[in-house]
Amino acid sequence: MATRINLSKSSHFRVGVARFFIYTIIVFLSILAVLPVWLVVVNATRESNDIVAKLSLLPGTNLLKNLATLRAKDVKIEKGYINSLIVTVSATFLSVYFSLLTAYAIEVYEFKIKELFRRFIYILVLIPASVSVIGYVQMIDRLGMMDTFYPLILPAVASPATVFFFGQYLKTALVKDLILSARIDGCGEFGIFHRIMLPMAKPGIFTMGIFALVASWNSFFLPQMIISDPKKLTVPLLVAQLNGDQYRTDFGAVYAGIILSILPVVLIYAAMSKQIVGGLTLGALKE
Repeated sequence: MATRINLSKSSHFRVGVARFFIYTIIVFLSILAVLPVWLVVVNATRESNDIVAKLSLLPGTNLLKNLATLRAKDVKIEKGYINSLIVTVSATFLSVYFSLLTAYAIEVYEFKIKELFRRFIYILVLIPASVSVIGYVQMIDRLGMMDTFYPLILPAVASPATVFFFGQYLKTALVKDLILSARIDGCGEFGIFHRIMLPMAKPGIFTMGIFALVASWNSFFLPQMIISDPKKLTVPLLVAQLNGDQYRTDFGAVYAGIILSILPVVLIYAAMSKQIVGGLTLGALKE
């Protein structure tokens, strides 16, 4: 009897130690994730000289002054928001809609090269987008589309990673009996997609919509190579303009500009976090 009690105590002790290490790791990783964002927020409230002089985790009282400096530098942040919204909303819509349409066609229809096409998409997911940037910019230049938003929006129609996610998502969320019933009732294929598939895939749409939105909003490399007109600069490009010569840069204003650039994404992500978790969970479960 005493041996059983000792084994029980030993087991509880090991469980307690394991939980302690797990919670410690979770807290440590959480701090690593939050600390850089917190430093950006803190530096946006401090003076430039203080930022250069020492590191601080405590907020300052210089936020309004930094925002005023930002406006004094003639940074058209409102225009940048409008430009970023045009690009982001358009690219997100095209990416989500056509990727879901492609994944739906692969999962529902039978054709000879179905598996070959699916594997081709998997291969495209593994190829870095930066590999084709130079050739893409050269093509855009020959088409006379430099300094326009079209090169930043149209490529979203073909998004292999989004197609891949929707393909995995539809394997668990798609109810083919509903599609067959709709066909029997005389509903057309696009009608089935819009009236049945889109409502059924809402969690996945919200999830990939947020990911596509964040990626498009924060995009810097490609817009920098295509956009040079000051009136068409997106928010990341405007913020990058603030970071000039280190002896003339007002770091407080730079950090304030960074806060303004990430604020919309943070608010949208916070508002849609439940849908994102639900979409990822549903996509990971199989009946």
